[in-house]
Formats: sequence, structure tokens, C-alpha cells
Amino acid sequence: MKRSCCALLILLLAGSLLASRAASADTPPAVQDLDGRCFIASVRSDGASASQATYVTQAAIGYRTDGTAAQAEPLMFAATALGHYLIYETRGQRLYQAVTDTVLGGSSYGTRADWTLARAGDAYRIVNTATGGQLGSRLGLLAAGKATVTLTAATGCYQVPEIGVNALDSTRPAGTNAAGDLVGLIDAHAHITASEAFGGSLRCGRPFAEGGVVEALAPCPSHGPLTLGALLEAIVGGTDPTASGQGWPTFTDWPEPDSQLHEQAYYTGIERAWRAGLRVMNTLLVANRVICELYPGSRTSCDEMEQIRRQAAFLYRMQDYIDARGGGAGKGWFRIATTPRQVRQIAAAGKLAVTIGIESSELFGCREINDVPQCTQADIDAGLNTLQSYGVSNIFPVHKFDNAFGGTRFDPGTTGVAINVANRISTGHWWQVTPCTGPSDNEQPLVSDAIAALLAKAGGSATLPAGTTLPVYPSGSVCNVRGLTALGAYLVRQAITRGMIINIDHMGVKTAEDVLNIVEAAHYPGVLSAHSWADRGIVDRVLADGGFVATYGYAAGDAGNGEPDFLHEWRANNALPHGGAITGYGYGSDVNGLAPQAPPRLNAAASPLAYPFTAPNGVRFDRHQYGQRTYDLNTDGVAEYGEYADWYADLIQQAGPDGPRLRGQLMNGAEAYVRMWEAARA
Repeated sequence: MKRSCCALLILLLAGSLLASRAASADTPPAVQDLDGRCFIASVRSDGASASQATYVTQAAIGYRTDGTAAQAEPLMFAATALGHYLIYETRGQRLYQAVTDTVLGGSSYGTRADWTLARAGDAYRIVNTATGGQLGSRLGLLAAGKATVTLTAATGCYQVPEIGVNALDSTRPAGTNAAGDLVGLIDAHAHITASEAFGGSLRCGRPFAEGGVVEALAPCPSHGPLTLGALLEAIVGGTDPTASGQGWPTFTDWPEPDSQLHEQAYYTGIERAWRAGLRVMNTLLVANRVICELYPGSRTSCDEMEQIRRQAAFLYRMQDYIDARGGGAGKGWFRIATTPRQVRQIAAAGKLAVTIGIESSELFGCREINDVPQCTQADIDAGLNTLQSYGVSNIFPVHKFDNAFGGTRFDPGTTGVAINVANRISTGHWWQVTPCTGPSDNEQPLVSDAIAALLAKAGGSATLPAGTTLPVYPSGSVCNVRGLTALGAYLVRQAITRGMIINIDHMGVKTAEDVLNIVEAAHYPGVLSAHSWADRGIVDRVLADGGFVATYGYAAGDAGNGEPDFLHEWRANNALPHGGAITGYGYGSDVNGLAPQAPPRLNAAASPLAYPFTAPNGVRFDRHQYGQRTYDLNTDGVAEYGEYADWYADLIQQAGPDGPRLRGQLMNGAEAYVRMWEAARA
């Protein structure tokens, strides 16, 4: 919106006067507590007297160090990590050390624009992270040199762009009740580190970036119109491959519920969900060697354990980044928890507990190639030690492919065909099936009669064994012929010994039943079905064993009458023979997991979520402002993670008379999960 010339002049003059106003003579803040603060800076060369200190001002090129306080340039500090900052001047340019050692302003410049601070009495030493050059003065210019910098609080600084949470209440309800029980929801299956997975190039965007939202959610050339990224996303998500790919600041193209190759969990969106009652987020480090190797341009190793290592490091950097934005180590709202006790401590402090799991198809390199395992028990022991050193508490023994631990549960439809091809690449064989009744592993589209007819016309054999030489399958319900292997049984027993939670989803029926037989014999409750990827009969056994169940936040979208499929699944699981064991319930967002998020309800126009709304923990929210775009659940669905705050309230509203019961189970979800975990470690 345009301002008049006079109004703009008044604002500029006021900003200049305010910028030169010195703050009180309080002790300077700690080096980890400068984020979002505005200062003017005076530089004092080593050996100079206090009276010789002069202020940093703008120059025609770069910055001078011979100005007065009234001339000083207001500088905004924006944390990139604990004790590390970008320094913005009033035009929004970042101070960076040029190759000439002078300090100039620019729009990026990577680590040359990153500065590490250390206290020096009442002043600071500010060192360039990339070069080691110290901020100082040379010939009256801001340049590398031995000097200390005094920061005096000011106003009039550049306001660094950020996405807020749009909470209307400043209160933050406690994460525990008077009895010490957790009060809040659990997302039992999220992928907030997926930007670092699959070789690092498959996805566009990140949940945080050192340069802030402008960098984290910037459009990517590799996902522009008709690029490989755009074409692939059109295939997996049904998006428009000719779209501009515009992210920040307009977000005209993404995030959307079906933008599966673009970041959907920016950290302030997670913060909005936490403010609405989310208390535990189980983040799955995800890896797939085959996808990584098939996608060109991977910038990191495709080895699945290396992908996991990189994501673990990224998750801890994310925690540090949020700490840095919150005033120092341990002060952020996002805390990694490696034990149930830590979850309780974090929740008691009113923060979000982030647990770590693994969803990998070739865990520890344990492929099988034509039924020959590519790992040993020693590899499993070493791998589990490594995972626990990262803080991992739960694992998927089997994911998308058959592996040395057991058989996978098939994807249905055309997706199943594509995954079957990848299974062939990983293992050297196609999925092998047998007809089955009761729990099944999904029907397959390549049925025997159609394929046989084609083979007969081509002069081939019409009597090929189902699922052997070619992916030719019987119609109707089928099951994977593979069950749990000896190595798989060893892994399960080792997980039990270590008190690790076993994710049952993605296992074929035979494999899952074999795992549950071991679990039941050991009286072990540490089993999890988190995102609707297990047959309901398997889910009932998980409940009978004391495990925890959550439902995919999307499922199939609608149950036929506008009712979200989550409600259909929740009601069905509560109605199981052992559904009475449910005291708390979770959702599995599968965000960033190559899975769509919930679209707008079909009946949203008839029964919309009214804004502002009240979240299940009592906090009120308005629509989420995302750069220049405003998201509305009724028309946009869960396009980005912040919309889960809206989704919680809408889900309970759509449950009608069951709303109070659903709210009670969701708000007891974190407690029920932690109790299961505690029992597994007992």
C-alpha cells in the first residue's frame, strides 16, 4: 500500500531519531540472546582508548567506522545458530566480508555473511564464520581488524521477514495436569527432516534455514515450470507441471495439500500446532536408496545410513536454531527427547517433545538380493548402537521393499506397480504373492488373467507361476509370501531388549503376524501403528498387546458424506474387539513423506470451520498468515503444518456427538504414547 510522500518523510525522520537513542546502561545481553534485537555499533581497535571508539555508519560503498552516535546505522541481529548471526542494515542487506576484507552489504553470500560472537567485557568480538576475520576498522572503513564492538540498543532497524502463528491468546496452557500426566496431542508419524533425505535434491524448501524464511521457502529452479521436479510432482501429487513454483512471499503455488515435493512443515507452522495443543511429535528420519539413485542431481550419498546420519544432525541443528531464536541453549519450545522421562520434563515445561524414529527400506544396509541377506547380526548390533547414539527410539524393520528382515505390505493401484519396479531394483525380484482371506496386503492391478491373455497373444506361456518370473498376480486379496526372517527375528528381539518401539506399519501380513507373535511371547507393549498402513486385524492385535495406534491425518479424504476419513478410521478402531484399550489416540500426518495432506472437506461450505476458532487446548487462533497468502482450512485444507491447529478444531466439530470423546482421546494421546513407551522400557 502506497504512503504519501510527507508521511514517508516523517517515518524516515522518526526512525533516524529513534535509532540514535541510546539504551540504558544495563549489562550487555549474552551472545546467544541477540536474535531480533536492534543495535547501533561502535568499534574500538585493540589498544585504543574508550574515547576513540566510533560508530558504524553507511557509506557510498560499504560502511564507515568514523561516525557519531547520531549518524549510526541501526543493525538487526538475526540468529542462524547458537551465538551465530546475520547482521542486517536498514536496507535489508546483510553485512558480509568481501575478498578485499572490507565489509559490504549484499543479499546472500553464505557463510561470509555469518558472524560468530564472543563477549569481551562489556563489548563483543565479532568474527566472520567463513574467514575467521574479525570485525574491525581500517582507513575509516568497516573491515577485518583486531577490535571490539560495543552494541547499544536502538530502534529503526530492518524487520527481518518471518511467518507468525496468528494465535490470538498469549497464554500457553500447561503441558501437564496436576497429576503430572501429559495433556496434548501426538503426531506419531512426521518427516520434518525430509529436505535432507533422498540425496538432498528431490524436495524444494526446508523447515528452517540460516537465512530465514526468505531462503527456507524460496522457489527452486529445479522445480520450476516443466522441470523434472515439477513433472515428478505432477505424477505423484497431481499438481500442475506448468505452474511457476512460486513460494515465498506469495505462495501462489505451494505449499498445498498435494505439493508432495515441497516443504510443508516450516518450523513456525509446527509452532502454531504446538500452541494449539501438540505435545509430542515423532519425527521419522526417512531414507530410500533406490529413489535417491534414480533421481538425478543428488548432492549427498544415497547410502541409507548416511541419509539417516545427515537428517539426525539436521534435526539437532533445527533444535539449536529454534533455541537461538528463543534466547539461548535450552530456551526454545522445540526439544528433542530420547527417553519417556525427558518427554515428561519437556511437557512439564510447556514445550514440544520431539522423538526420533527411522523409516528406511534398507536399514543398516540389510537388503536381500534374490533372498540372500546383505548384512549380519553384527551389522544389526552396530547399527542399533549408532541409531541410539542419535537418540532414535523407534524403528521400521520393513518399509517399501522386501528386505533381509521380512516382506513388505504392497502399495495398491498404479503406485503399487511403480513400487514393485523399485522392489525389483532393490532385491532382484518382483513381489511374490499368494491369495489370502482375512488380513491382506492390498489387491494388485496386474492380475493374472489379463496378463495371461496378453502373453498368449504374444506366443508366451499362459501358465507362469503367480508372482515369480513376471509380476503376474491373482485377482482379489493377496498376501506377500514372505514372513519374518531369522535376521528379522533377531532385530525384533534386540529392539525389545533395548526398549525400542517397533513400527508395525508397512509390514506384510505374514511379517507383522510373526513380529506380534514374538511381542506377545515377551509380553512387550512397545508396538506402534501410526499412519493407517496396517490391516485392521493387525491393529486390533497391537491394541491387545498394549501398543499405541494413530490414524493417518488424511486417509482417503472423505468417507462418502463429507465426514473426514480420520473419523471413519477412529470410530472403526474404537469398535474393534480390543478398541476398549484405547485411552489416548494420535494422528500420523506423514508430512513431507511423499504423502498428501488433508484436502478441504467436501462439505466444508455447508459446515465450515468458523474463524477465529478455539483449539482443543483453549487457545484461540485466526487464519494463518503465510507471507502474502492467508490459509483457510475450508478452502485450502491442510496445505502446511500450521493448518493442523485448524484441523484439530474442525475434526472435533465434525465428530458431532462424538466430539467430547474424540477430544478426550486426542488430548490424552501424548500421555498414552509415553505410558506405552515407559512400559516397553520397564
